Amino acid sequence: MGPVRLEAITWDRLADRLAERLLDLEPADGGPWPRVAFDGAPAARPGDLADRVAEALRLRGRASRVVGTHGFLRPASLRLEHGRQDVEAYYDGWLDTGALWREVFGPLEPGGDGRILPDLRDPDTDRATRSPYVRLPPGGMLLLHGPLLLRHWFPFDLSVHVLLSPAALRRRTPASEHWTLPAYARYEQETDPGATADVLVRADDPRRPAWGGFGG
Repeated sequence: MGPVRLEAITWDRLADRLAERLLDLEPADGGPWPRVAFDGAPAARPGDLADRVAEALRLRGRASRVVGTHGFLRPASLRLEHGRQDVEAYYDGWLDTGALWREVFGPLEPGGDGRILPDLRDPDTDRATRSPYVRLPPGGMLLLHGPLLLRHWFPFDLSVHVLLSPAALRRRTPASEHWTLPAYARYEQETDPGATADVLVRADDPRRPAWGGFGG
């Protein structure tokens, strides 16, 4: 993928443009549930964009479900085994990928029942959320948001990466979380999410995003 030409846009207009594109999205596996990634560091707030797109889809009569990976972190006893600020663990061991496959992606495979679990564990209390399963109707879309998503082999049908420059990422990340920044530098080197994603959104100025992808 070559350099992406970015154009200035508002968040609401961006959500509308994405929703219009998603209405025509066909799952690669032939199933009835398109799966969309909203990838980005917490400071980039990819979940906010996912929520906007979900609302834009609702206004167009299309069901969707927003799911955040923060509800699928491994237990603290495993996640923090090497300390609370271990960069390697944050990069490789915080996300419970097995639970996401079992509770979210598996039910959306061809022949699945569409019943997904919106979250599994509260990362603050480290307790099970006990949330009920929800059923996505055929044609309903999974909008999964979180950091470091594109380094996994999740079966996304379209991916959006919300990009912050290193300076903006440092500026907008709380000082107590600066220890995570090397993980995002590694992610840029190893995965290059800005080039890997189908849609790139640059959000250095949170009031004036710019975007490009699938023809701009």
